[in-house]
Amino acid sequence: MDDDQRYAAARSKDARFDGVFFCAVRTTGIYCRPSCPAIMPKRVNVAFYPTAAAAQQAGFRACKRCRPDASPGSPEWNVRSDVAGRAMRLIADGVVDRDGVTGLAAFLGYSPRQVGRLLTSEVGAGPLALARAQRARTARILVETSALPMGDIAFAAGFTSIRQFNATVLEVYDTAPSALRERARHRDGTPADGGVPGALRLRLPFRPPIDAGRMFGFLAERAIPAIEVASADCYARTMRLPNGFGVLSLRAVPAANWVDCSLVLSDLRDVTAAVQRCRRLLDLDADPWAISGSFLDDPLLGPLAAECPGRRSIGAVDSDEIAIRAVLGQQVSVAAARRLGGRLVELCGTPLPGPVAGLDDGLTHVFPDVATIAGLDPAVLPMPLARGRAVITLAAALASGAVGLNPGADWDEAGARLVALPGIGPWTAGYIRMRALSDPDVFLPGDAGLLRALRGLGAGTGAAAAAAERWRPWRSYATHYLWATLEPARPSQAGIIRDARETA
Repeated sequence: MDDDQRYAAARSKDARFDGVFFCAVRTTGIYCRPSCPAIMPKRVNVAFYPTAAAAQQAGFRACKRCRPDASPGSPEWNVRSDVAGRAMRLIADGVVDRDGVTGLAAFLGYSPRQVGRLLTSEVGAGPLALARAQRARTARILVETSALPMGDIAFAAGFTSIRQFNATVLEVYDTAPSALRERARHRDGTPADGGVPGALRLRLPFRPPIDAGRMFGFLAERAIPAIEVASADCYARTMRLPNGFGVLSLRAVPAANWVDCSLVLSDLRDVTAAVQRCRRLLDLDADPWAISGSFLDDPLLGPLAAECPGRRSIGAVDSDEIAIRAVLGQQVSVAAARRLGGRLVELCGTPLPGPVAGLDDGLTHVFPDVATIAGLDPAVLPMPLARGRAVITLAAALASGAVGLNPGADWDEAGARLVALPGIGPWTAGYIRMRALSDPDVFLPGDAGLLRALRGLGAGTGAAAAAAERWRPWRSYATHYLWATLEPARPSQAGIIRDARETA
């Protein structure tokens, strides 16, 4: 889009562009989301920025009416596999707060100066400014939705001092943290932590429509006992985070453009990483109209996309875990893969520590880390010896860093390294790319379910590869559309969300 197109989108108050770009008004010094209900200024007085950090760095502060920091993330960084896209995914996961710009550059294989120049040219802000904007957003969420002391919030959000926390929040939002909390208390009531240390309740915004019923059903069918509990409208699980452990609970909210998220964390520094991984799990930063719209003229997928434009490509909260589970699921049914995952958790899963227990009685363990799995004897695993060796080999490669599945991993490079491992074929590598790396353009030509779905739609299996070429760059979503035809009908959230928008 050019600036004139952005101005037209903002004049129409089109919420689909919230988070894609930000509008800054020169005469007021405020930046907004495109759907802000305020009167649109003249074109000459409006500047556009690709990120909130770029607007803040230019001296603009966030609008108090539309709250641009509460927009969904830009879908651009989900589909780009270049260095800028990888860097943005890593920053969103909190790498700069944990490892600094030097750590970010090491993940990407560039010098810190090169990374800074690249991001400044691409998004108008360097890594420190992007991380600062993210810290401010996390701090505001914690201030408004929890009863945590301000000092705890400052360090949980990634600030190095309370003074820095106060100054940044005041500069970005033109409001002191205590005033933000007081305003939220009047608006929403007194925030509560449920009596569990570190408990938080957040709203994760998305661009409607969304097929929440199908997503929760997909996760429920694959839920491993002791680490996951799922129902038709809720999903809870344990997770391993950079500084500790956590328990998440995600719930669909009818007629709302957000997902209810409850988090219990052993270390509050993991808030940013936990929220981002929840978003990646449910693909909440996707642009569903752009994706489904690309399929409308396709003879196979067109009717499916028209019926449910909110289909998402389900990701993961732990990339290493999904990789191990992909090998467990080779040439067996979903139910069998689930049982094998449960046996592995029984064998060497990590008991959930007391400080994060209590959100759900059915959650008792964390999936074993790859270093523990790598140290096992393949003979003790409840599966054929060849597959057991493949699991151990993959775990060792992940533990050593020979294969990296972090948010900034290069998708093609990771896929090539996976296929080079014994026991890892194209299907397994593709599934890992789709789920663990959130690659939007993965097609699994040998997948039995996908071929069965194609036959059900009257398409010959030999035409699958040719059809898949028409579906680029959204082949992962096409795969989910086809898989969904084999699943029981579930209530879709798409119509509910559209009704909510029409009556808002």
